[in-house]
Amino acid sequence: MTGVPASAAGGSSQASPASQAPPPSQTSPGSQTSAGSQASQAGQAAGAVAAPSGVPADAAAIVDPEDAGRPPRGAKLAAAAVNQASVWNIANLLTMLRLILVPGFVALMLADGGYDPAWRAFAWAAFAIAMITDLFDGHLARTYDLVTDFGKIADPIADKAIMGAALICLSSLGDLPWWVTIVILGRELGITLLRFLVIRYGVIPASRGGKLKTLTQGVAVGMYVLALTGWLATLRWWVMAAAVVLTVVTGLDYVRQAVVLRRQGIAERKAALEETQA
Repeated sequence: MTGVPASAAGGSSQASPASQAPPPSQTSPGSQTSAGSQASQAGQAAGAVAAPSGVPADAAAIVDPEDAGRPPRGAKLAAAAVNQASVWNIANLLTMLRLILVPGFVALMLADGGYDPAWRAFAWAAFAIAMITDLFDGHLARTYDLVTDFGKIADPIADKAIMGAALICLSSLGDLPWWVTIVILGRELGITLLRFLVIRYGVIPASRGGKLKTLTQGVAVGMYVLALTGWLATLRWWVMAAAVVLTVVTGLDYVRQAVVLRRQGIAERKAALEETQA
């Protein structure tokens, strides 16, 4: 500016020696240490987790950067609680109801010596409810994605418990030959064990014959639970005969499927092993 002394304008146009940065060769050891400390502090600031709203910045600076990617404390417990709560769905509740009905059915079936028509009618009602819940719980679990580990274990147990209780009660009362009970229960337990033996190779799917067998068994046993006479008593004998035939035929079919599934599984494993070795 014209008329303004150089000293008033902040000195000459050239920077003073004090304001110029010294060359790297002339930097003192103390200034190097200070620069390194500043770089270290800058790195820590870059790695620190940003403080959430309302939290002081110095509080966020003490958070370990390695914890930034970890889930919050208690997250696993919360997830486990959600999974545990999912057990209490409508499908599993129906399965639990069927399990609870088993001792009630036995008590009604054997009440007053086991030959009172009124008590047998109440026992039939309990058995019918158990069979109806068996039809709905699996369908609800698959349709609404309510399948749980509890349901996978409890559902077949409940099915075999109510059917086994009914057959044993009928045979003990002399209404049904023991060989029928042994054939039906032996088949059910044997197929269940067979499924576990071949589960490493795959799952044996439920066939239409198996579903028809279950329906026929339920109708036949239900007719035997009721105190029927006359032509209805004759009809239930034929229905039970059909149930026994379906039980044996479908059981043999499951054995065939298990053998085929095992052979395929062994062949696939052998082929995969040869491919990896090649």
